[in-house]
Amino acid sequence: MNKENNTISTFDSIKNEVLDSIDSFIYAKDLSGKYTYANQALLDLFEKKLADVIGFDDSHFYDLVLSKQLQINDDLVMNKGIRVESEEKNFIKAKNEIRIYKVIKKPLYKSDGSVDGMSGISTEIIIEKKLQEQVSNQSYLLDTMLNNIDAHIYVKDCERTFLYVNSRVAELFGDKAENIIGKKDTDILPKEIAEHFYQSDKQVFETNKKQVIEETAHSEDGDTFHYISTKIPFNQPDKLPALIGFSSDVTELYKLKEEFKKLANTDPLTNLYNRRFFTEQAEKEYHRAKRYSLSLTIFTIDIDHFKSINDKFGHPAGDQVLIEVAKQLKASLRQTDILARIGGEEFSILLPETSAQAAMVLAERIRNEQNKLTIMGDWQGEIKLSVSIGVSSIISNDESFDTMFSRADKALYQAKNYSRNKVMYL
Repeated sequence: MNKENNTISTFDSIKNEVLDSIDSFIYAKDLSGKYTYANQALLDLFEKKLADVIGFDDSHFYDLVLSKQLQINDDLVMNKGIRVESEEKNFIKAKNEIRIYKVIKKPLYKSDGSVDGMSGISTEIIIEKKLQEQVSNQSYLLDTMLNNIDAHIYVKDCERTFLYVNSRVAELFGDKAENIIGKKDTDILPKEIAEHFYQSDKQVFETNKKQVIEETAHSEDGDTFHYISTKIPFNQPDKLPALIGFSSDVTELYKLKEEFKKLANTDPLTNLYNRRFFTEQAEKEYHRAKRYSLSLTIFTIDIDHFKSINDKFGHPAGDQVLIEVAKQLKASLRQTDILARIGGEEFSILLPETSAQAAMVLAERIRNEQNKLTIMGDWQGEIKLSVSIGVSSIISNDESFDTMFSRADKALYQAKNYSRNKVMYL
């Protein structure tokens, strides 16, 4: 019998030593809430000896007004026989501070099956909670920043699955971010658009280098959008290769650029090309014609007696004459012909792949059509006008486009000196 008692005593000693070595707080209570067991960790928390804990309830160790969940959990275990696994925020009197615990509490039963008390284990998680809070705060801050940056930001893996999108991307796709994340681009976008954007994605995955790309997309409404996209590799251990994309909508900037380009190349009054653009295009057509032995013809056109129109009717009337002449000239030409206002009342037309004979027929038609123009406005009387036209075609010994252009100019001056309202060829 003594041997058996010694064995039990040894077992209890080992058990207590094991429980005392655990950093978690292990305890037992009777139905009145008084402690029947507390391991060393709990004694250290309370700053008490075992004799000062056993037989005492929680009111001696906790501020129960600030530790309400503790009482709720104990009630569920001892009065309803429910196993509880939850969090508790308890105010420790000895420490004069709040601690946060993950607790597991279970009923203890008598032999007849009725609840006789409870056992529990509480693990402090305040560091974990602070880390979670820190991560949550950082995540919120990052989301706030990314959602307010004037760019579409996203993360995609090499299988085309979205791992992250900011609110700008969600708005663009017409859905919530949470409904996009986890889906492939082909599930979200029309096939053609998805394939278009994936071409630049592939460059990132194939080279594993940052790519800066100009991208264009067309909406179902027919609108065109322009983007500057920066895509960088984003590789994580044991995960599929991915990329982070930053796409900025530069549609308005692109339109502005095109507008500036148009202004640089266009006469503001007539909306025809200006002399600079005409000369650039004429040089290209001249070299093409020379290289492939193609025909090429140029017209220089001058409005007869334009100064007298300005003097008699005023400059607004003169401007209207220029506009109407430009419209009539444009209506007479092919899409491949290049029409420009060279300066003042002078216009030029370049006719690619047009022979001298065909050009002369066109020049006469233009002269007749201009003769039929009658221009009315806020001035008294109507304005009738005529034009003189100089014509020249490329020849084998031309050294440059300027040679050809000068020849057409000479033909124009001959037409004006001859009688005006005439077509001359040189």
